[in-house]
Amino acid sequence: MPKLLKMSVLFAAIPLLLAACAQPGPLAEDMRPHDARNDFLPAPANSNFLALPDSTTPTDRWTGVLGGAAYRIELPISQWNGKLVMYAHGYAGTGPNLVVQDPPIRRYLIDNGYAWAASSYSKNYYDVRAGVEDTNALALAFNSIAARNGRPLPAPGKIYIFGRSMGGHIAAAAIEFETLATANHKVRYDGAVPTCGVLDDEGLWAYFGGYQLAAQQLAGLPAASLPVSNWPQIVGHVRTMLFNSTTSFAAPTPQGRVLKDIVMNLTGGARPMFDQGFANDSLQNVVWGSFGDDGTIRGMLTANVVDTRGARYRFDAPEGVVAAFNASIGKSVPVPDANRLRRDGLRWVPKVHGDFSVPVLTIHTLGDMYVPFGLEQNYLAHATAKGRAGLLVQRAIRAPGHCDFTVAEQAQAFADLALWVERGVKPSGDDIATAAIVSGPAYGCNFTNNTVVADDAAAVKAMRVPGKLPACAAPPNLPGLVAKDGMPLPLDAKVH
Repeated sequence: MPKLLKMSVLFAAIPLLLAACAQPGPLAEDMRPHDARNDFLPAPANSNFLALPDSTTPTDRWTGVLGGAAYRIELPISQWNGKLVMYAHGYAGTGPNLVVQDPPIRRYLIDNGYAWAASSYSKNYYDVRAGVEDTNALALAFNSIAARNGRPLPAPGKIYIFGRSMGGHIAAAAIEFETLATANHKVRYDGAVPTCGVLDDEGLWAYFGGYQLAAQQLAGLPAASLPVSNWPQIVGHVRTMLFNSTTSFAAPTPQGRVLKDIVMNLTGGARPMFDQGFANDSLQNVVWGSFGDDGTIRGMLTANVVDTRGARYRFDAPEGVVAAFNASIGKSVPVPDANRLRRDGLRWVPKVHGDFSVPVLTIHTLGDMYVPFGLEQNYLAHATAKGRAGLLVQRAIRAPGHCDFTVAEQAQAFADLALWVERGVKPSGDDIATAAIVSGPAYGCNFTNNTVVADDAAAVKAMRVPGKLPACAAPPNLPGLVAKDGMPLPLDAKVH
């Protein structure tokens, strides 16, 4: 072959060789229904950010929009303690308005020198991914926002995250090693307080699915699998067969009493406040309103994620009867990798594996039917499997609803978490896994504080009156709240 021809062949081959050696470009992610929801806008009310009534702590307060999410930031004008608390709010529905929610312990935080910040998130629905990213982005922007408002600050010495309900999921997910590895906005929090949190999302979907399957089975309308397409047509009959009223859960039929037993065991076992929680019509209606979904968490995913294959339905009956029921009931089988790792950031629904390296303190109401107490038990199991149980303290609160804490209970949890992080004083908690302890009549008394103040929600005030809830069989053993200097306050001190 002539030399010139050989060179031409060589030059012609170079682009092919380079293409073969080049690294493949990132593959485009598939689309989910939620990705097409782009009508969210920060609500005008976000800028109406006033000082707390009767507060003795003057504060700087800033509002704005960051990455499509509204935000609020507040910190004392003097005596800032150099620490920042990020607040993650709960599920805000499916509407277009993005609304910032103030932390329930706002007064405690500013009176004790903390700065706090909260995001509306850039999308509503159950978008934990947006919640983590937008909360982290705001934490990272804290100093630049302060400087832009004429107050240059040093970087916070500690950053905490405090979350409520879906925000509890966000707070727990934010400290996971997987999140630190895959989030687009990375923040290393120093401690977390998930309250009434979704601490095991797969466990929550399995609970909803198992509850629906058991209800249909006992009502004589069994489902071979989930999702079902005819739930709206049969729900009335199911309610009629299981309860003596279609508007109340307080009077179950004989089959309904079996369902009640099953639900008790699906949600954490025998415990105080379960009866009150099961008869909580407003909350039960929300739970039943989740039945009949397609398993994609309303478009967060593209395929069914509900897995009831490991569910065990337990109720008061001979062992053979229970075994036969478990053998006959249908199952929800998830689509493999319905919530897989993504190539462009966090999973569509970020996972809580119990794999973290900072102190975590949780609180949970015992009667919660919506985000049940049993998720705390799952969280402990996951943390134990990862060798992280020593970093986890959990507390039970005697109330029948979802997130129905007093401000005092929440402030105590945060104060004790901060003392643990900053001084190494590990707080006490409850044994949430030993059935004989959880079922005891005084369970939950140690950290229940029925003292209410002006900042408590009206529903909490109505609930925590003497005689409204079952009294503790033993006096509570509550530690004192922690003041600015880190020393405990006496129990009769004013609690905000």
